[in-house]
Amino acid sequence: MKKNVLIIGAGGVAHVAAHKAAMNNEVLGDLCIASRTLSKCDEIIESIKRKGHIQNPAYKLCSRQIDALDIPATIRLIRETRSEIVINLGNAFINMSVLEACLEAGVAYIDTAIHEEPDKVCETPPWYANYEWKRKDRCAEKGVTAILGAGFDPGVVNAYCALAAKRYFDQIDTIDILDVNAGSHGKYFATNFDPEINFREFIKVWTWIDRKWQEYPTHSVKRIYDFPVVGSCPIYLNGHDELHSLSKNIDANSIRFWMGFGDHYINVFTVLRTLGFLSHLPVTLTTGQEVVPLKLVKALLPDPQTLAPGYTGKTCIGNFVKGWKDGRNREMFIYQVSDHHQCFEEVESQGISYTAGVPPVAAAMLVAQGVWDPKTMVNVEELDPEPFISLLNRMGLPTEVKEIAPGSKDSFNGAVRSLEQELAESTATVTVSAANPMIAFNPRPAATT
Repeated sequence: MKKNVLIIGAGGVAHVAAHKAAMNNEVLGDLCIASRTLSKCDEIIESIKRKGHIQNPAYKLCSRQIDALDIPATIRLIRETRSEIVINLGNAFINMSVLEACLEAGVAYIDTAIHEEPDKVCETPPWYANYEWKRKDRCAEKGVTAILGAGFDPGVVNAYCALAAKRYFDQIDTIDILDVNAGSHGKYFATNFDPEINFREFIKVWTWIDRKWQEYPTHSVKRIYDFPVVGSCPIYLNGHDELHSLSKNIDANSIRFWMGFGDHYINVFTVLRTLGFLSHLPVTLTTGQEVVPLKLVKALLPDPQTLAPGYTGKTCIGNFVKGWKDGRNREMFIYQVSDHHQCFEEVESQGISYTAGVPPVAAAMLVAQGVWDPKTMVNVEELDPEPFISLLNRMGLPTEVKEIAPGSKDSFNGAVRSLEQELAESTATVTVSAANPMIAFNPRPAATT
């Protein structure tokens, strides 16, 4: 049964999602793209038409202007467009407003990240419990399907965890989610998605070790891993959205997230943070005007979507899982590799937006087909992973599964020792002041991506 779709947001991820939704409108029906800036929505529609990606021209493709924080206006738009599935791809500040509109309108809700409040950063974990999960009972009462975190990470990596538990392991010890971008955009400095959200993500490192939350200084725990296709890359222990549901829903002793950073990124991040430019709180200028430093930095950096035309190289994101099967130790790497140039050739986007934008459309298709339609709120790992992964294989995100000999050179040493040991052995000297919890780094030479 076809279910019309409303995509809220017009950034890089929404650009990809709109292409994929139009390419599958025999399942999804009419498509509307809505954002605060109507021209951005129209640019996406022009790109879809330029690439010839409307599967069936009988179905509508339209744009609308919307302030998604205005709940009544969002409800009116849902009803006007007769949308039955809303894919929320705006920034993380609008999640609760869009979810509330979906609850009132009685339509399915899908997003790709945890809700955030502009004046709060890296709140007490688990983050989902602070906002989204408080609406779970209402979703169940109203029979509204809400699928949280259905991008790649969170999203596909959550499905990989569920797949590991379902098919490959009797018992899981550790899951290490590894995310590395071995591409090059040719700019002096840029983030691959919204700079404001990107920087807020790295203010604190909350990680799930030995079945409890532990906090580490940013970029203080480093490993180097030889990835399939992209090769040897430095990665750092990091906090991330998916840990906050996986720690509740997946039976494992430790679940950690590692992201690739080159020395240049860390140096620029460190300078910006130490000088206060990554603060999410307003400062008053001598003119009396209030400015949020982080929003200023965002305004000065390149729009991630503009990176796409000249982007080269590949990404690799996956789960390294250790545990036991049939009484024997087992290690596996379940992963996906995307090529920036190929993504641009297909949908005029770079690979980071592509990996995040395809999965929510796959989730919407499964909702429309009744395969993923639980009539309540769930995170991706609570659903059957196999239809999702199978559909992604056909939509441009093929999954690879690699068996690893336990303890071999291909094994991932993600064990985190005591904080004192990690800091002593780290490639960066980390100084934390109790009075001023900014972190200063003195990187020694290290591999770069």
